[in-house]
Amino acid sequence: MNQSNRLKSLVLLACVCLTGTVYAQERKAPAYPLITHNPNFSIWSNTDQLNNSTTTHWTGAEHSLLGLINVDGKIYRFLGKEQTSYKTVLSAADEASYDVIYTENKPKGDWTLLKYNPADWKSGQAPIGDDEKNVKTLWKSDDIWVRRMFNLSTIASINELFLKLNHDDNVEVFLNGTKVYQKKGWTSSFQYFPVNKKTLKAGQNVIAIHLANTAGGRFLDFGLVDKLKDNADQILLAEQKNVEVNATQTVYNFAAGKVNFELTFTSPLLLNDLSLLSRPISYITYKVNANDGENHAVKVFLGASSDIAVYKPSQAVSAQKYMTAKLSVLKTGTVEQPVLQKGADDMRIDWGYFYVAAPKNAGAVQFITKSSEAAKAFKNGTIVSTASKGRSLSLNTIIPFGTVGKTAVERFVELGYDERFSIQYFNTDLRPWWNNSGKATIEDELTNAFNEYQSVVQKCKAFDKEVYADALGSGGIAYAHLCVLAYRQSIAAHTLVKSPAGETLWLSKENNSGGFINTVDVTYPSAPLYLLYNPELMQGMLTGIFHFTETGKYPHPWAAHDLGTYPKANGQTYGEPMPVEESGNMIILCAAIAKVEGNADYAKKHWQTLTTWVDYLAKEGLDPKTQLCTDDFAGHLARNANLSVKAIVAIACYAQMAETLGETETAKKYRAIAEGMVPEWIKMADAGDHYALTFDNKDTWSQKYNLVWDKVLDLNLFPQKVYDTETRYYLTKINKFGIPLDSRKSYTKNDWIVWTATFAPQKDQFEALIRPLYVHALETPSRVPLNDFYDSKTGIRENFKARSVVGGFYMKILADKLKSK
Repeated sequence: MNQSNRLKSLVLLACVCLTGTVYAQERKAPAYPLITHNPNFSIWSNTDQLNNSTTTHWTGAEHSLLGLINVDGKIYRFLGKEQTSYKTVLSAADEASYDVIYTENKPKGDWTLLKYNPADWKSGQAPIGDDEKNVKTLWKSDDIWVRRMFNLSTIASINELFLKLNHDDNVEVFLNGTKVYQKKGWTSSFQYFPVNKKTLKAGQNVIAIHLANTAGGRFLDFGLVDKLKDNADQILLAEQKNVEVNATQTVYNFAAGKVNFELTFTSPLLLNDLSLLSRPISYITYKVNANDGENHAVKVFLGASSDIAVYKPSQAVSAQKYMTAKLSVLKTGTVEQPVLQKGADDMRIDWGYFYVAAPKNAGAVQFITKSSEAAKAFKNGTIVSTASKGRSLSLNTIIPFGTVGKTAVERFVELGYDERFSIQYFNTDLRPWWNNSGKATIEDELTNAFNEYQSVVQKCKAFDKEVYADALGSGGIAYAHLCVLAYRQSIAAHTLVKSPAGETLWLSKENNSGGFINTVDVTYPSAPLYLLYNPELMQGMLTGIFHFTETGKYPHPWAAHDLGTYPKANGQTYGEPMPVEESGNMIILCAAIAKVEGNADYAKKHWQTLTTWVDYLAKEGLDPKTQLCTDDFAGHLARNANLSVKAIVAIACYAQMAETLGETETAKKYRAIAEGMVPEWIKMADAGDHYALTFDNKDTWSQKYNLVWDKVLDLNLFPQKVYDTETRYYLTKINKFGIPLDSRKSYTKNDWIVWTATFAPQKDQFEALIRPLYVHALETPSRVPLNDFYDSKTGIRENFKARSVVGGFYMKILADKLKSK
């Protein structure tokens, strides 16, 4: 089949797939955004039916929102599930310290049995591991064998027995000589695994564990718990009719018996309004009407877990109820309040306070219970607070609708989070943007959100239409869907603060890929979204990196990789530099800011630094030595052709900015350098029907996604033949879920595919490259907030989730907007 016919076939097949997908599936996303503000305040549903699973933080930890509706005395669940409640049988160290005996030498005999005699074993306390700050018994060898004896008076009262386990790495667990669990791999938090309770005995018992370290850290903590019965069998399920995901809203429609029920989650992340963007408050709107023409008594219940304000569910919290002039308010947070005391990737905030507020004029009733008692309290009509301190409490809000007929009745509640302090920036603790002065209060923010409810929701609806129309016009239905899914996710991976000098800082967390803050090669792919809708935020993604260099804290002649580990921006914590990658990124993004703003004022402030970086690229960028690029998961690479493209484009970007600043001779000098590199690049990379991954191996290939800026910024560097040749070649490499990143493996990055598709010469080529990404969003087995790094054949994520880089999906819109200028 010739190339033209193959392309037509691919496009036709893609159209069929798209049509079939739209009408054959109800799934709209891998995970659905509900509450999305920043890396700390971020709640998702990971199932297509909102009431099929407990809602979670983006990390996967339970951040439970439970929604119930009472219609004429019948109760239906529409949101989440009751949190799983456990009663301790044998405590892990997160609750109480315990003793173990252990050996690092392979034991003889059956060491798993109760009667075994461990005469030469050592004694210690749990947890066990190699991190001296977080363990009580150090273990640094390859293997460890652990025994823990305990007594139980009775086992008859246990409902369902579970092993509570956190381990790193490979583990085998025995209970009284019976193997009850085995896994290769590791966990980063406690997991729960069912165990036959008949394995237990009244009297003395033993848990015996073998743990083998294969790489990285070492850790072990374990216990036994009883999974308590819930009320699920006593509550009906509302029937979900539809779900719609928009840029700022997720809208569900249900039938709950004789009423229809619309549920809308609104996070007003309007990028052109920083006051609103930074206000840490989302709305949950209920809209109810009868579906049978009759009148019905309706009230709606929301139970919000105090786990939204903890790092680990074992942390003690306090909760209270109080009133303001217009609102009834529930508040919870940890007793400890360790403000900005830790930074990590798989981490939840455990300082500040979580709020649920309801308008007093709606007759809202609020009370606090244990999470395990919340649904039962609503079912029984109990509205008395029964808890104010403890663990896993539920902040409960009942909104009475009275009698509802065919005319829809609308009510709303607010969910908010006051972090108190959000970021540590070079050892200065920064308050959130909305309270930069230190004089604002969360109560005022909640009240402003109440007063502005109608106008804010209308702004969000109008903006949602604008975003969809922009994306639809640029790339079609599949592309528009991807852009909508990316919008809140990208924004909610950032925190907005002001530097001590009053500068805007828009700082990303590198979610699920290290937890670094303000990573330059995460900023780079996410940039199109912010260049489009507010370039001030784009500047806020670069300013901290410039500060790091210009204060002498980062002394190298290239740009830093990051500013630390979120939320501590005190200096780079990633293990090694990416000199060409990060310097190229910073220069290109400054040029992009200049292009969209029509001036190079921002670049001018940092011209000396940019000059240092561009001179490094002029010397080292054409044929890079062995070093990492942003695709660091693929390992080190020498003579990387795509990285070379970045250097060439960045040098031309510097020249373009110099021209804008009136530095004509400087512009000529660096433009000549870039232009001189292009034919050398073509000669070194030319592999016949494509251009190679590395200059020294013509049997390789890769996506040259860095070329996109040549087109978007109108640099006119590379001849059209390069784009034609590469695009034709990519179309021969399409797998079900996209083209691979390069010839080494089948994994891919969907943000880079969008960039690659954006420079495709023809519309049908763009659509053929984009559509597999749409199929991936609807079919990937990995049910997490949109994953950008996955196997192009299976759709299974390799790593990463909930990252800001999906802001890069907006590259095609950005290209079209700049072209139209």
